[in-house]
Amino acid sequence: MRRRLIQSTLAVVLVVIAVFGVSLVIVETRTISSTAQERVDSEAVRLASIVDSRLIATGAVTADMLREQVPAERYAQVRIPGEKPIEIGTKPSGDPISATRKGEQGETVVVQEPRSVVTREVWRTLLIIAAVALLAVIAAVLLAVRQANRLASPLTDLVETAERLGSGDPRPRHKRYGVPELDRVADVLDGSAERIARMLTAERRLAADASHQLRTPLTALSMRLEEITLTDDPDTVKEEATIAIAQVERLTDVVERLLTNSRDPRTGSAVTFDLDEVIQQQLAEWRPAYRSAGRAIVSSGKRHLHAVGTPGAVAQVLAALIENSLMHGGGTVALRTRVTGNQAVVEVTDEGPGVPADLGARIFERAISGRNSTGIGLAVARDLAEADGGRLEMLQASPPVFGLFLSRTATEKPAGDSEPTVR
Repeated sequence: MRRRLIQSTLAVVLVVIAVFGVSLVIVETRTISSTAQERVDSEAVRLASIVDSRLIATGAVTADMLREQVPAERYAQVRIPGEKPIEIGTKPSGDPISATRKGEQGETVVVQEPRSVVTREVWRTLLIIAAVALLAVIAAVLLAVRQANRLASPLTDLVETAERLGSGDPRPRHKRYGVPELDRVADVLDGSAERIARMLTAERRLAADASHQLRTPLTALSMRLEEITLTDDPDTVKEEATIAIAQVERLTDVVERLLTNSRDPRTGSAVTFDLDEVIQQQLAEWRPAYRSAGRAIVSSGKRHLHAVGTPGAVAQVLAALIENSLMHGGGTVALRTRVTGNQAVVEVTDEGPGVPADLGARIFERAISGRNSTGIGLAVARDLAEADGGRLEMLQASPPVFGLFLSRTATEKPAGDSEPTVR
């Protein structure tokens, strides 16, 4: 592209020089010839006038009188009737420029100038025109190179940007070139890069969320199946199998929820559900893990609460909080339900040291973790809570208290707080 731009610019300049240069040479040649002829004519008139003056004053004219009046490069001849012609200078050969003038005393003055004088002036003019044309060509080449670089370099950058997009590097360059058409292409590529970056981020987030949220149900399901393989009691096998089937259903719900959130994180399927059922299901699911760790998990607070939300999402939020207490907390984990205004609140607390002061409000950010963990559990839990119109907050840092706020209905059965139940 650079070569074509330079060649096209140079071709245009050469055409312009050829058209105007030839015309200028013709005009200048004619002008120089006319000027030389006028110069010789003027010299003849002047010399005739001098001869007339001499004849009137002295009655005689000699070559010595006129030699200083005739330039060295010219030839002059004065013919006076009845006298020998007077010649001054060397008679030019060939076809000289000549002018003849008759004086008032009957004399004839002839002035000649060699044609070579005109030829030298013409060549001098041609050299000047050629020098100007050469400078014009050099300037045109430099301008063409600059313009070619200005147009070709952005195209090279845009090609590199497209190659980076194709190789999986979606970083936008936000570089503009001052050329509207090229800037438009750059805008489109940057927009595509941002969309690809968002898609890749969403895919990575989905993979991380899936890995985190599927880990706990799969572990619980594995533990149930192990218990089935270790017992011969048909009733125990039936009970554990029933629980395993329920866990498979919850696992399916987790997968569907992940796919739904990956398409639109604000898409929910809120319904009115019994909060006690979700809490009891989580207590039963986490009982083996806490038993293995030598710890206990209890529930207390107001019963028969009906909340508005997605049961599967609420279960995932509670599972994230319970798992967080199992990994980072200590002692007994307590789930307590209460009512505040038109909201049902589930508080999850334990007897551990709590959230470090350096984490603070950042505890819900992704990749923020107090220990060697993924750091996305609480972030995912908060997103799930907000998708259902609720919210997840850290109410107290030490001992740690997390609160899940859900909208509730006004149809709960009146009942007082129950005593803590150990599971």
